Amino acid sequence: MALINLSFAQLTQKIDSIIQTGFKDPNAPGGAFLVSRKGNIIYEKAFGKANLELNVDMTTDNVFQIGSMTKQFTAVSILILEQQGKLKVNDPVSKYIPDYPSGNTITIHHLLTHTSGIKDFTKMKALSEIAQKEMSPKMMVDFFKNEPVDFQPGEKFDYNNSGYVLLGYLIELVSGEKYEDFVKKNIFEKAGMNHSFYASDRKIIKNRAYGYHEKSDGFVNKTVISFSVPFASGSLMSTVEDMLKWQKAINGNLILDAAHTRKVFTKYKLNSGEEFSYGYGWHLKDIKGVPDREHGGSVFGFKSMAVYIPEKDIYVVGFSNCDCHSPTQIIKDMAGLVVKNPQ
Repeated sequence: MALINLSFAQLTQKIDSIIQTGFKDPNAPGGAFLVSRKGNIIYEKAFGKANLELNVDMTTDNVFQIGSMTKQFTAVSILILEQQGKLKVNDPVSKYIPDYPSGNTITIHHLLTHTSGIKDFTKMKALSEIAQKEMSPKMMVDFFKNEPVDFQPGEKFDYNNSGYVLLGYLIELVSGEKYEDFVKKNIFEKAGMNHSFYASDRKIIKNRAYGYHEKSDGFVNKTVISFSVPFASGSLMSTVEDMLKWQKAINGNLILDAAHTRKVFTKYKLNSGEEFSYGYGWHLKDIKGVPDREHGGSVFGFKSMAVYIPEKDIYVVGFSNCDCHSPTQIIKDMAGLVVKNPQ
């Protein structure tokens, strides 16, 4: 990997130009982006509008729905419960939900690693019938649990939202608390994430960015979905600075001890012995040949992406308030640039 030696101003300019490949219109929905090295913010900027109707500019304080980046918080919540001695990741689902189909062969580990084989509810035709209903976690689990499995547990990796909804339900059963309250008390409050929430369309959330779709004739407000449907697979909200606090809390073993943190970031193996690139709630891949931890998110009106490079202690996160603008490649390109620049 060839290193480049850019000045701070040059690096900022290059990052600006990477972001503007997807976020160039100041009057369109936009995004917020942050880069940190060794825990210090070296880049933080917002682009576009947080609210088109009110003509409000985006700021780096805006609160976004983070979609599937929620899975990190769900996975860590499960390990908090393991750390407390309340469950084990190798427990079968049937230990907590006795009537769950094949629950004696599907383990919590299978759910965490997307290797359970259970049907992903986002691929079910009947989803449109419940998308705007208020669903309890049990109702959500009942919605998909009797669907035929796609494969036997541990046979393959296949990204799966149902598994994380089921994990959220297990968190509630085992802790005796609502998922929302458990995450707030055990993660948000401990990490000082004061601008992170379980999503709501009813609550007043200061600095909320509004979500948009793009149609052929322009932007429209996002389709409304009940947050009780994605639940523990995709219903949290946060800011770029709160996500940096989350990353620091993980690094500093503030939430989990070192042994449980290692479990999160281990590459696991299928029944065949083949290794796959997912731990518990994070993809474990690489940027420019350097190992990373990454995850994105997509939910009506929003897209999100973050990359962390342990070897260099570099964290790059970006949020978009239009599902027409994905920050995924932009974040990877930003991370690749910062990795190559040793400043």
